[in-house]
Amino acid sequence: MAGDAAELVFDEATKRYSGRPEPAVDMLSLTVPAGEICVLVGPSGCGKTTALKLVNRLISLTSGDIRIDGRSIGDLDPVELRRGIGYVIQQVGLFPHVTVEANVGTVPRLLGWPKQRIRARTTELLELVGLEPDRDLGRYPAELSGGQRQRVGLARALAADPPLMLMDEPFAAIDPIVRERLQDELLQLQRELRKTIVFVTHDIDEAIKMGDRIAILREGGHLAQYAPPAELLAEPADEFVARFVGADRALKGLALRRLSDLELGPADAAPADAPKLPPSTTLRDALGFLIAARADTLLVAKDGHVLGSLTRDALLQ
Repeated sequence: MAGDAAELVFDEATKRYSGRPEPAVDMLSLTVPAGEICVLVGPSGCGKTTALKLVNRLISLTSGDIRIDGRSIGDLDPVELRRGIGYVIQQVGLFPHVTVEANVGTVPRLLGWPKQRIRARTTELLELVGLEPDRDLGRYPAELSGGQRQRVGLARALAADPPLMLMDEPFAAIDPIVRERLQDELLQLQRELRKTIVFVTHDIDEAIKMGDRIAILREGGHLAQYAPPAELLAEPADEFVARFVGADRALKGLALRRLSDLELGPADAAPADAPKLPPSTTLRDALGFLIAARADTLLVAKDGHVLGSLTRDALLQ
């Protein structure tokens, strides 16, 4: 279970606990296509984390099935299953008494990889997640910042090149600036690696930013809607989804498009002192920038070359 991304299917997956009238997860059915990020989001107690832990059998199914590339998780040895799934949690869960190198190499070591291969893979992954191998391989978790520990946790989850990754509120305990940077870096990594990722969050803005598809769960573990972010914002399935997404869903929709998606006006239509933004800027950020700058027009520029202009009205349209 290593290498290419895997398709993940929840097929009427249900989890009940004795003594509780409502199921934790109720008949959950959805398909996560290989290489996509599916975000599970919803109010507290809706079964997001339970659904995630059903996948690697940290919690056992009551009924229904979950399949990875057509194979039922019930047919797989739990140890084999978990070694083939990357798992990243909010608390990171690094082993405190061993080095970063030993933490990242945990699963490859269990799989019997030779030491040289583990060292090469660990070095490669630290560079990939924005750490410095020369500085960080021999450090201990207590010597790292929260953001650095989260990067090590991500590297550890990627170590054996799993086809599937589970991420349970991985950035929730990190300050907003570092959190946004880690979100951006994970999306960049995903463009390169194309893993299948199930990502749990309580934050609808994070869900919209991170997800190729979003599953909104309601209390009792019911699936309220499963759709790409743009569809979710434009056509909420019911009042619950509309309220959860928020009254500002039109503004949230601006976060899904970038300046590069729009037809630009001529550069000379903007005043000489107009603010300049790169084409990768989201429409939401561009609008916020214009409001803060008290400007009506911005220039879109890349590598010092002005590509064109955009007005505030054009952004809103």
